[in-house]
Amino acid sequence: MVPVIAIDGPGGSGKGTVARLVADKFVWHLLGSGALYRLVALAGLRNGLAADDVAGHADLAAALDVIFEADSNGDERVLLAGSDVTRELRSEQTGEAASRVAAWPQVRSALLGRQRAFARQPGLVADGRDMGSIVFRDAGLKVFLTASPEERARRRYKQLIQKGLSVNLAALSAEIAERDRRDTTRPVAPLIAVPDAIVVDSTALSIEEVVGRVISLARERFPGLTRQI
Repeated sequence: MVPVIAIDGPGGSGKGTVARLVADKFVWHLLGSGALYRLVALAGLRNGLAADDVAGHADLAAALDVIFEADSNGDERVLLAGSDVTRELRSEQTGEAASRVAAWPQVRSALLGRQRAFARQPGLVADGRDMGSIVFRDAGLKVFLTASPEERARRRYKQLIQKGLSVNLAALSAEIAERDRRDTTRPVAPLIAVPDAIVVDSTALSIEEVVGRVISLARERFPGLTRQI
């Protein structure tokens, strides 16, 4: 069985960064499931779909033409239908649309097989909102990464400003609160900490401290790990 580390949590908890750094340390594959929902949402925006067109978005999800690659600096680049959409994926507009799209069972079903296909040897680190509860229920290690709403808004604000995007902190805080409400109350695959997940509150922790905690947990759960930091 392919070893899987599933990292779930709300937006701004740091799960994407933590997952990437852990995958780098072990030289494992990486799945940032949020990017797939953002891609479906962005494809819908680009194709002029109505915000409530569930069937149309599900069709786009089933036939998503996407490529993940590294640019000349080694940073991730995402191509949608041959077009570089890396910057657009990080916008708050796309994030808000993705949160709505992710609540639709038809879209989640269309993407389920694609997500599970990321599980390949030597291992996978997957981050999202239902990695441990739905997509990889048999994951050897499940982590639920959280932080206070205020800290998550601050982190997201800093991240977007550094990327050269214009954003208002108060508006961002409100959007995060609404996204939390939507993610935790949707009838299909809501954001939850499953009973066998280890909850890590990163509010007062650095990224390095969180990564170290996950690395230690992984070594406990997967004795065969030989890749050292």
